[in-house]
Parts: sequence; C-alpha cells; structure tokens
Amino acid sequence: MLKMAAFAASLRQQYGQAELSILDLGSQDVNGSYKELFTKPGWHYLGLDMAPGKNVDLVLADPYNWTEIPSASVDIVISGQAFEHIEFIWLTIQEIARVLKPGGQTCILAPSAGGEHKYPVDCWRIYPDGMRALAKYAGLTVVSAVTDWADAGEWKNTMLVASK
Repeated sequence: MLKMAAFAASLRQQYGQAELSILDLGSQDVNGSYKELFTKPGWHYLGLDMAPGKNVDLVLADPYNWTEIPSASVDIVISGQAFEHIEFIWLTIQEIARVLKPGGQTCILAPSAGGEHKYPVDCWRIYPDGMRALAKYAGLTVVSAVTDWADAGEWKNTMLVASK
C-alpha cells in the first residue's frame, strides 16, 4: 500500500488539480484496495478485473484484448499484486500501452519472492530487469524499476513506473 500511495502522491504533485482517468487492473478487493488512494476530485477511477466482485467496475472479457477500452484513452494504469496471476503478462503490458494516452503512466507492483498463492494461478515472480523487459516489449519508457529488498514481508515487491 505504501508504494502505491507514494505513486499517487507523485501524481498529485505532477498533475495538480488536472483531471485524470485511472484504470486499476486487478482491482477486486481481496485483501484491500487502492481505490481510496485514487479517489480525488477530478480523478476518475475504474476498477478492472476478470471476475465480478467488490471494487470491480468493469469485468474484462479477455485479459489480452481490452475491447471495452478505446486506444489512447487513459491517463494512468495501475496494477498491484495482479501480474503474478496473469499467464501472458507480455500481452497484458501491450494492452496497458495501447490504452494509455501519449504521456500516460503506469505503475505495476508484483512480488519478486514469496510462496505460491494461486488466484486462480500463480505464474511469476518479477525482478527489475523483468519489469524493464516488459516495458521495452510494449514500447514504454521506464521511469523506475526497483525491488524493495529491505521489505520485512515475504513478497519483496518489485515496482515499475513507466510512461508512454
């Protein structure tokens, strides 16, 4: 939560009172939600997931082809603790890049360690080089890619911030 809160704070500094459209990929509130961090005047939050549930505004028909979302229509895409559950993450990052407006940003958090936790699958642990490779594959520019190795928890989350 702290890492995504820092990203939200950076958006407030960068964009001030500007209106922003924000997609949260993997938004279902299983163990908490980022929604409160991105509910500000002028910010338009939309929670995306593969199944209906708490904090899901839009159920995607296909995780690799978001026909429900027009190209270059979104300012910010966030995703926390979802990428390890997506089988073909390189296709998903392409969809993120497609829906981002020029200059738009994405922030992705995914574990680099920790035990298996299927929901419904658990495919990946991602290091900074993996995040940079995903961004490169999708034509995004990496702003930062770091793993929090000092984190006392088991997950040692890696955070990617990239722009289009």
